[in-house]
Amino acid sequence: MGNLVIQNLSKTFKKGDQEFQALVDIDLTVNDGEFVTILGPSGCGKTTMLRIIAGLETYTGGTVLLDGEVITGPGPKRGVVFQEYSLFPWKTVIGNVMFGPLMKGVSKKEAEKTAIEYLELVGLSDFKNSYPYELSGGMKQRVAIARALANEPEIILMDEPFGALDAQTRNTLQKELLRIWQEKKRTIVFVTHSVDEAVFLSDRIIILSKRPGTIKKEIPITIPLPRDRTRSEENMIRNEVLSLLDTDKSSDE
Repeated sequence: MGNLVIQNLSKTFKKGDQEFQALVDIDLTVNDGEFVTILGPSGCGKTTMLRIIAGLETYTGGTVLLDGEVITGPGPKRGVVFQEYSLFPWKTVIGNVMFGPLMKGVSKKEAEKTAIEYLELVGLSDFKNSYPYELSGGMKQRVAIARALANEPEIILMDEPFGALDAQTRNTLQKELLRIWQEKKRTIVFVTHSVDEAVFLSDRIIILSKRPGTIKKEIPITIPLPRDRTRSEENMIRNEVLSLLDTDKSSDE
């Protein structure tokens, strides 16, 4: 459950008569229950790769499999959390979280029970009857996470989910995400531009090169949770990642 295998993945975009390659020769395995972060320079194909895994983007070559099944489009085994909250503004908080289970054919009573469970998990049960416009940015993102979890996906795909938040809220939600991940044991693939966030959250960091994106290096992180951002071990990993990113940057100059 939740095993992702990417083999020789490539993606080429066409704009009129021109083509440009976004991804090339991506080989990656994400194991069940693993937290893997994808990091790289702007335009390297991080979001494209995540959208391919989500089934929201086609790919030019290679194979992407989840639990041995080829991914050809969106599916309930994959939950997606975007940087934009993407909540239905006309639905209440509980209505947003119930939406997925109801679309899967679950009864209204069971969908409501599931929604309440996940709203309690993200600390928003007291706001179940509120509307998105009544919530802060951090609270909206908690709803988005609860909505993704309510579908009981095998893998959660997160594209810069905390990028629009202030630093304090971002740090709080990082800790909350780790707590939820440890409790629910879901596989997570997480895209970010933040080196600090990647080191704080991940079992493994995948560094992509500049476009066309390919895997430059995989960095395992064996520091036990909970982590302390001031530890020398974390600083060493941050410095290694920054050095790899700076190499790509300097090659453009």
